[in-house]
Amino acid sequence: MKPKLRLLGLCAAALIVAAVGVFYRTATRRTGSSAQHISQGSQATYVGVAACRACHARQYQDWLGSHHQLAMQEATEATVLGDFHDARVRYFDVTSRFYRRDGKFWVNTDGADGRMQDFEIRYTFGVHPLQQYLVAFPDGRLQALSLAWDSRSRDQGGQRWFHLYPKEHIRAGDELHWTGLQQNWNFMCADCHSTDLRKNYDETSNTYATTWQDINVTCEACHGAGSEHVKWAARQAPNVGAAHTRDDGLLAHFDDRGDVFWILDPVSGNSRRSRPRANTDELEMCGRCHARAARLSEDWVPGKPLLDTHRVTLLEQGMYSADGQMQDEVYNYGSFLQSKMFAAGVTCSDCHEPHSQKLRTTDTEVCGLCHSPGKYATEVHHHHPQHSAASRCVACHMPMRTYMVVDQRHDHSFRIPRPDESVKYGTPNACNDCHKDKPATWAAKATHAWYGDMQEGFQHFTAALTDARRQSAAAGSELVGLARDATSPAIARATALSQLGSYLDSDAFEVAREGLRSPDAMVRLAAVELLAGTDAATRWAVLAPHLADPVREVRITAAEEVADALPPDIAPEASASFRRALSDYLASQELNADRPEAHLSLGNLYVRQGRVQDASAQYQHAIRLWPGFVPGYVNLADLSRALQRDDEAERWLTQAAKVAPDSADVLLALGLLRVRQHRTEEALQFLARATQLAPDNAHYAYVYGVGLCSSGQAAQGLELLRRLHEKFPGNRQVLLGLASLTAESGDRQAARRYAQSFVAMAPADPRGAELLQQLERAQP
Repeated sequence: MKPKLRLLGLCAAALIVAAVGVFYRTATRRTGSSAQHISQGSQATYVGVAACRACHARQYQDWLGSHHQLAMQEATEATVLGDFHDARVRYFDVTSRFYRRDGKFWVNTDGADGRMQDFEIRYTFGVHPLQQYLVAFPDGRLQALSLAWDSRSRDQGGQRWFHLYPKEHIRAGDELHWTGLQQNWNFMCADCHSTDLRKNYDETSNTYATTWQDINVTCEACHGAGSEHVKWAARQAPNVGAAHTRDDGLLAHFDDRGDVFWILDPVSGNSRRSRPRANTDELEMCGRCHARAARLSEDWVPGKPLLDTHRVTLLEQGMYSADGQMQDEVYNYGSFLQSKMFAAGVTCSDCHEPHSQKLRTTDTEVCGLCHSPGKYATEVHHHHPQHSAASRCVACHMPMRTYMVVDQRHDHSFRIPRPDESVKYGTPNACNDCHKDKPATWAAKATHAWYGDMQEGFQHFTAALTDARRQSAAAGSELVGLARDATSPAIARATALSQLGSYLDSDAFEVAREGLRSPDAMVRLAAVELLAGTDAATRWAVLAPHLADPVREVRITAAEEVADALPPDIAPEASASFRRALSDYLASQELNADRPEAHLSLGNLYVRQGRVQDASAQYQHAIRLWPGFVPGYVNLADLSRALQRDDEAERWLTQAAKVAPDSADVLLALGLLRVRQHRTEEALQFLARATQLAPDNAHYAYVYGVGLCSSGQAAQGLELLRRLHEKFPGNRQVLLGLASLTAESGDRQAARRYAQSFVAMAPADPRGAELLQQLERAQP
C-alpha cells in the first residue's frame, strides 16, 4: 500500500532574507475526462453479488477465483496462504512469529509502542503474487502487516515471508510501521478491495465504523448499485434469460424514469464506439482503483469523470520519468492516458476479459488483434529469436517495474523504446532493462541500425518535462509549448501547466487562460491551480466561472483558490456558486478527516479567510492525528510569525525538530526564525544544514546564499548563487537574485549580464527590464 496523498512544501520567494512565509499545501494533482455523466437514479441501492448470480451465471463463474473475488477475505483455513506453523521471521532487531491458536491465525510482533505482542489476523488482503494480512483494533482500525507472504511458486522464489521495506529499518512510531498512518486499511486500501465501502470515520472519537456491501470486489463495484436493474429484470420475466443473453453480463444504468442507458456495449463488452472517446466511460470506471489516486467523495456513479470523486497524480517527478514511464507505484491509469491506444479509442476490456481480469488470449496474440502479426511478430521487426521472451511485444513496449518487492507490473503507456532519449535525457528504456551491462549509447546505435532515425512519436513531451525538472533556461517556453500542443496527451499538457508556477509571466498566464477553456477536466484543473498564483482580483475574474464547473474537483479547487478573493459587490448567483462549491470542498475534507493532510488543507483555507484561530486549531488537530506530521508544525510556526508571535513560533519549531531532526523544511524555518531574531550565526547554520539535506531544492540554497550576502559574507554568498545558477540555469528566482545582489556588491557589469540573461529567458516578465533600467540610472 502506498500513500495516496503526497505533500508539497511551497515557500514564498525572498530576495533579502526576512519574514518569509513557509506554508505547506496538499499536492492534489488530478486528472479527468470529458466523459458524459450517467445518472443511475437516486433510488438505486447496492444489493450484493448474490442478486447477480442467477442471471449472469457465466460472468459469475469467470469472476470466481479472480483477483477481484479474492481481493479481501476473512482469515480461514481456505483463504490464508501464509505459513502459520510457528514460522519465525527476523527483520532487523525484531523477530516475528506466525502461529495458530484456537483455530485462529496469530502473529507475535512489535506493536505501536515497540513491545512484542500477540495480534489476531482477521482478514487476508490480496492473493498473488503476495498476500497481506489485516489486524483489527478496538477503535475500528484495520492495519496491514508489513510482513507479507510471497505466494508465487517456489521455482519463482516464492512461498516465504518477507518484509515490504527490506532495506529500511522501519521502527514503531514511523508512519510506515504496520501500526502507522500509511498502513491503515480504512483510508489507504479499503475502497478498492471491497464494494460499497463506507469509511464512517468519527472525528470526535477518532474511531471508525467502516462498512461494506461485499467484502471483495463484486459486480456492483464496477457497474454501480443494482437495485433498479434487479427490478427491471423482474419486469422482463419470463423473458429475462433471453434479455441477458445479449448483454454479456453488463449491467444497465438508469435515469430517474427507469429508462435503460448502456455505459458498456451490450454485445461486445467494450465501450461504445458510437460517439467520440467513449472509451473514457470504461477507463474512468477502472481508474477508480487502477490509478494513483485519493478519494474525495463516496458518491461514485459509473459514467462520471474520475475527477468527480478522486484526485489522480499527474506526471510528477518521482512518480514518472520525464518521458512518462512509471517509476513509483502509479498503477495503470495515468500511464494509459499517455498512450496512442487510448487516443485511438482502445479501452481496458479490449485486452482484458473484465470479469476474470485475464488477458483475452496470450499477450502477443492480444496485440495481434489490432497490429498485424505478419508485420510485427517477426524477427525482422523485433530482432530477437522468435518465440523467445524478448520477442514478446510486451518486452519492448510494456517494460516491467517491480513493486512491493515481488509484484512485477507492466507499464501501460505502450511506448516505442527510445534509447536515444536515454542518452539525451537520462530516461529509462526497455533495451537496457534487459541489457544492463550495456550503455544506452550501444542500444541507441542498435535501434538506429534496425529502424533508422527515430521519429518523434506520439509521446513527445520528454524534452519539456526534462527541462522543467532540470530548471533549464528553456523550461518556461518548453512548458508553454507543451501546454498548447493539442497533439500531446491531456495528462502531459496538464502536467506542463502544473509545472509553470515558477514561470508565471504573461505567456504562462495566457496559456492558463486557454487551459480553462479546455474540454478536458484535468487540463482545466491544472489551469485553475496555476492561476492560484495571481492577485486576488485576477483570480476572481478568471476562476469565478469555474465555481460551477460540471466536474467536482475543478469547482472545489476554484472555490479554495478564490476563498480570499470574493469582491464586496459579488453577484447573488456567483455567491451561491461559491457557497455550493465550497460546501463540496468542505465535504471532501470531512471525508478524509482521519488524515492530517485534510486538516492542513482546512487550516490553509481558514488562513485565506482570516479565521486565524480556526486555522491554528486545524493544524494542531493534524499533529494530534500524527505527531510526526512536520507540515502541521511548520504552518503553525508560520501562522505565529504572521501574528508577530515569534516565541510561539519557536515552540512549534522546537517540537518539530524533536520529531524530525533531519527535516530540511524545519531547518529552513528555524533558520528564518533566527534571522528575524538577529541570531545570524545560528541562522546560517540552520540554512546550511537545510541546503545540505535538500541539495536539489534550489530555493533552500538560494535563501542560504542570500543569507550569506546579507550577513557580510557576500563573496561566499555570490559564489554559492553562481554555482546554483550553473546547476539550475532556468531558475528565475536565482538569476534575478544573482543580478540584484551582484549589483549591490558593486559589479554592475556582471549584474547587467545576469539581468540581460533574465530578460532573454523571460521577456514577458517585467522584473528583468525594471532591473536593467535601475542599473542604467545608477551609471555614474
